Parts: sequence; C-alpha cells; structure tokens
Amino acid sequence: MLQTEDWMDIHTLHREGHTIKSMVRLTGHSRNTVRKMLRAKQPPEAKASPRASRLDPFKPYLEQRCSEIALSAVRLVEEIRPMGYTGSYDVLRRFVKTLRGERRRKARLTVRFETPPGHQMQADWGSCGRVETPTGWLPVYVFVLVLGFSRMLYIEFTRSMKLPVLLAALQNGFRFFGGAAREALFDNMKQVKLAEGRFHPLFLDFARHYGFAVKTHRPYRPRTKGKVESSVGFVKHNFLDGRTFEGFDDLAAQSLQWLDRVNARIHGTTGERPIDLLPKESLTPFVDFSPYTIVVPLLRKVSVEGFVQVDARRYSVPPGTIGTTVVVTREGGSIVIRSRDQVIAEHREASKRGDSVADPTHVADLWRLSLAQQRDPLPSWRMRFDQAVTSRPLAAYDQYGGSPREEVAP
Repeated sequence: MLQTEDWMDIHTLHREGHTIKSMVRLTGHSRNTVRKMLRAKQPPEAKASPRASRLDPFKPYLEQRCSEIALSAVRLVEEIRPMGYTGSYDVLRRFVKTLRGERRRKARLTVRFETPPGHQMQADWGSCGRVETPTGWLPVYVFVLVLGFSRMLYIEFTRSMKLPVLLAALQNGFRFFGGAAREALFDNMKQVKLAEGRFHPLFLDFARHYGFAVKTHRPYRPRTKGKVESSVGFVKHNFLDGRTFEGFDDLAAQSLQWLDRVNARIHGTTGERPIDLLPKESLTPFVDFSPYTIVVPLLRKVSVEGFVQVDARRYSVPPGTIGTTVVVTREGGSIVIRSRDQVIAEHREASKRGDSVADPTHVADLWRLSLAQQRDPLPSWRMRFDQAVTSRPLAAYDQYGGSPREEVAP
C-alpha cells in the first residue's frame, strides 16, 4: 500500500528533474504508479487499520532484529515461538518481506541535504553525443558546476574530459561565480581519484591553491550529489534539445545567454532566484588567488641513451630510469621530469628542434654504467699457475726425428 512517504519521494524526485524511467528505478514502483502519484495533488489518505494480528505484539522485536541483521523468516519464527507467538509462519514471512522491501526502498532514495551558504559546490560531466565537423566526428561534453545553497549554475561545453580541461572549467566557474565554496563534491572520476583510491596529486594541488576540500560520493551512490545530477539533465533538455548552433563558438555564446536567464528564474526548490541568493554564499573571492598555471603532463619512456624526447628535443635523466615511463611537464620555461611523483630531472626548455639538453651528472653516471657493462665477462673455465712448471729433457724429442732445434745446413 502506498504511503505518504512514497508520494513525497516521487514528487521530490520530479522537482529535481528526474524522468519517469529514473523515478521507477530509484523508487521501485511501476511506471503507472509513478504517473498516478505525480497526478495526485495530495498524498494518499490513510486507510483504516487492519484487524489485529497475533503477530502485532512481536512486530517491534522483528523490526529491531531485521535492522540489525538480515535473518531468514525461518530463523525469526524460531526466535519468537518461545516468546509466545502462536500464529502461522506465512504471516511472519509476509511481514518480514515488507520490512526488507522498505529497507531497499530507503537505500535507493537519498534524503535531500541542504548545504549552508558557501559550504559546498557540486561538479559533474555529461555526455552530449557526437557532432560532425569538417575534420570528422567529435564528442561533446558539458561540464556543470552548481552552488549548493543558492543553486547558482555554471556550464561549459568541451571536447574532452581530461584533467587539464576539468581544471580550466573549474577556474572559469569560480570566475563566473566570483569565488569558490569551501568544499567540492565529485563522483569517483579518474581525473579526481586514481584507481588505487588515492586522489590525483595534480588535482589536489589545484584544490589547495583555491582552498577547497575535495569530497567524492560513496561508490554506487551518485544521488548524494543530486543537485548537479539533476542540473546535467536540465541542461540537456532545456538548453540543447531543439536548438541549432553554428559551431563551438556559437554553442559557448548561447550557453552563456541561457545561463543568465536560468540563474535569474525562480528556482523550484528554494523558491528564490539563484542570482539573488549568490551574495549570501560568502564565497572565497576569486580575486584573492593568483592565477593557477595548468600543467599538462606527458608520459615518456626513457631511451637506452638515458634521454626523453619532447617536441623533437631531448632531455637527460638519471641512467637508473632507463626503460621506465616518466611524467614530463612544462613549468615556467622548464622541463620537469618525475618518476613516482618524485622530481628526478629539471632542464631549461630547448629552443630548437633537434637540441639535446644533458645534465653532466647524468652523462658521467651513464659513462660509468656503460664501462662497467662493457668489461669482458669471466671465462667459464679455469687455469691455475700455483704448480711448478714441468721441464722436458731434449732427449725426449729424439723419438720424433730430432731435437726441437735442428741446425739447417747453409
């Protein structure tokens, strides 16, 4: 039987922009039930209480036990028989089934978490399909950033979701808002969190620069950042659908015009305009930060000569890294080479193609290693000189036709 909570859950998801299909998946109700609840302006009235059951006195105990551990109905009936239960097993089994269904429903849904001003911003990517360009088909993505309190929205369309693109989009978002919140919530994207569970060091450096904490939602629980999830769908349906754009520049220009209108509308949840609530966010001002230089990392394999190549220019590294893959970045006119997050070499950037920049220490170490490897290996056989050399008398050679020193007649 549908409860008031079911009606509230469905209408909350609808306000957040979820589709019928999405609401069916999140609530576990059928499409017809979801549509019926959406059409209903009031929650369903409570029905008359059913007649008393022999199980009623034991329901609090069963609810407590089921919340602590998932026991079978067979196990539970064995526990409450000694307590005085005389009812049937089937009645107990149906009640336990309703308890488990309610627990699964609550696990799927996430209670809305309203953040205080300036506390949180949520960010996410959305795939917008592929478009045909003169150079071929290209993917298009939308980056969405929303402030949790005011619902102030920023979007940016990109052709990649790589880390440098993410950092640039975040910077543009901070500039658009005039500042950054104290915390940013992301999903477990690889640009933020590495496969082994560690945060990406370059992204953490960016976060430290702008002074915000990095949070990621629990695995398989993306609804903990529902504000930005619903915003991604809103962008696709309210902005992209049915429009035509004359290239990427026109797409960017129209998206900014759309943002001006959206941020000036009455928000369905807060009942206020995001642009009016923005001053109450008390963000850390963007002008307080120096510009962050976005470093694009390159992966290079060290050659047998102890060099890495970048743009047809060679740079030396310690010979101990020969054959390994290192990370190369350009930082302020210098080439910085890292291995396992440690700087192993730093050179001035070469001015001409074909140039080689070598550290004398690297060259000397390479020569020593090369000379050590060029020494002839020890033979697999032995010769001893610790015994006296046996001398053979000259008479011993007579049997072979004369002495070893025969005189030749002139």
